[in-house]
Amino acid sequence: MGRLDELDLTLKLSASEEASRLSAAQQRILELRLICGGLIGEGHNLGPPVCVVFEGWDASGKGGCIKRLVAPMDPRHVRVAEFAAPTYDEKRHHFLWRFWPKLPGWGGMAVFDRSWYGRVLVERVEKFATGEQWKRAYDEIVAFETSLAAEGMVLVKFWLHLSDEEQLKRFESRAKDPLRTWKLTDEDWRNRKKRAAYTKAVEDMIDKTSTDVAPWTLVEAENKRWARIKVLETVIAAIEDGMRRNGLVVPGS
Repeated sequence: MGRLDELDLTLKLSASEEASRLSAAQQRILELRLICGGLIGEGHNLGPPVCVVFEGWDASGKGGCIKRLVAPMDPRHVRVAEFAAPTYDEKRHHFLWRFWPKLPGWGGMAVFDRSWYGRVLVERVEKFATGEQWKRAYDEIVAFETSLAAEGMVLVKFWLHLSDEEQLKRFESRAKDPLRTWKLTDEDWRNRKKRAAYTKAVEDMIDKTSTDVAPWTLVEAENKRWARIKVLETVIAAIEDGMRRNGLVVPGS
């Protein structure tokens, strides 16, 4: 797994290239989703649960990637779960507790807009968790994800990365657009000032929690078109691998 500063942020796609690959990817993921959901295919057997986790810088395009990922699917066949700061009641439990109810079962798929990695990112940097808590969280997360994978779950984890300069440009664009200013908060601006601390936290997270059964995929998000296609094609490959491991026929392979 490479470092953030080793990513090639010049990677890009033209509008026509994105349109062509997006159409093909969305058609493919719909087909795979229907097979895994037991709605089409031989025997109508349920496929493995699929959980796609999105983390990344503010304004890195997570929402746009999620939108295109789930667009071809019936809303009944995929759950998108968003996670903000834990509530008072959630704080009374182990930090992983609140994520369990949203996890998909066999034949299901869930997309997490932020996740349990908040413990080693924002909670670490903002000191919402003690040093002892976030340091032990790496092993807890690896054990958690390993147990899910052992039960057959396909875990796809994305970190969307963009430069400090591009993030500022997107912030300023949002600030000037009355229909998008709601996306920009005082907290977003505060977080920009702590980019060095967050970068260290991200690097540690990737280093300590990227495993064979739940690897991180780093997405070059400077160009939104490139990021969207990389996300969809990565998810497709992961679902196909999961189907093969569980004895399902992958069409066209």
